[in-house]
Amino acid sequence: MLRRLKPLQKNPNSTLSNTISRLAEVHKNRIAFYYLDETVTYGELEQRANRYAHWALSIGVKKGDVVGLLMPNKPEYVIAWLGIIRVGGVAALLNTNLMQNSLAHCISIVEAKHLIVDVELEPNLATALPHLYTPPVIWARGGAIKGAENLDEALENAPSTPLEEARKPTLTINDPALYIYTSGTTGLPKAANISHYRVQSIMNGFSAAVNATPEDRMYIAMPLYHSSGGVLALGTVLTVGGAAILRDNFSARNFWSDCVKYEATMFQYIGELCRYLLNCPPDEFENKHKIRLCCGNGLRPDVWEKFRDRFGLGKILEFYGATEVNVVLLNYDSKPGSV
Repeated sequence: MLRRLKPLQKNPNSTLSNTISRLAEVHKNRIAFYYLDETVTYGELEQRANRYAHWALSIGVKKGDVVGLLMPNKPEYVIAWLGIIRVGGVAALLNTNLMQNSLAHCISIVEAKHLIVDVELEPNLATALPHLYTPPVIWARGGAIKGAENLDEALENAPSTPLEEARKPTLTINDPALYIYTSGTTGLPKAANISHYRVQSIMNGFSAAVNATPEDRMYIAMPLYHSSGGVLALGTVLTVGGAAILRDNFSARNFWSDCVKYEATMFQYIGELCRYLLNCPPDEFENKHKIRLCCGNGLRPDVWEKFRDRFGLGKILEFYGATEVNVVLLNYDSKPGSV
């Protein structure tokens, strides 16, 4: 883990944007994302992120400006924020379950100047607009939204080529990349400032912890607006040329069949996910998978061994951490209850 993190500290200009571009050169034709019947290669990821970067510059997004994302679990979500941070923008990852004042609060607290909204989530937006004193410019993705700009058209007209050096802002690993929100269990959600270093340290740290390789495929059925699914799980594979398998949301019925279909080698969990799977009736696919490791937190001791034994899981890497704290504990030995 230290070997993966030390280069970041020695090269303060090594932002996540630069890292993804380098990976795209090396793994251009490898698949970065599986989503339903869609695949996205690293080369395509790079080109599509470039379109978002050119678009962001064209509408005046400057270093430190915030662009909110209200989008579901799809490759486009990750591509969008990767493009935005290339021009120094900060992507605010909004919880897709929020509505009314809670959603408006999350948009306002980061002073978002622009907001990308997937057409699927227009109803959420509609409930929040009356609570916004200064609404950001709304950009509709995947269809039309009344009163919103057409992002699909703007992206189609944007170049897929890299930004010219003269147009790139001066960024370091200490500059903010994302705002990721706390759960809001003690009042309204709070926005945690996640720098380029913090994003990369999470990604590279966990990738090293699980010994990820380009052949690994991480199954992610957790929200991409939280650190676990949207940074940790993604980065575990994307930093080494592996693939992320994205699911709109967790489905106990489809979990094991998805793992088999996409040949997943790892998955990310929270404890309740494991309990749901354990309480399901036997599944024809539950022991036909290629899962070598699962990583997550909150797995209860009374569920751990039953879960491991029933589904034939070789290693469970339980950790403790949180978006807004600066420490993480890892249970390398897979001893139930240690964390």
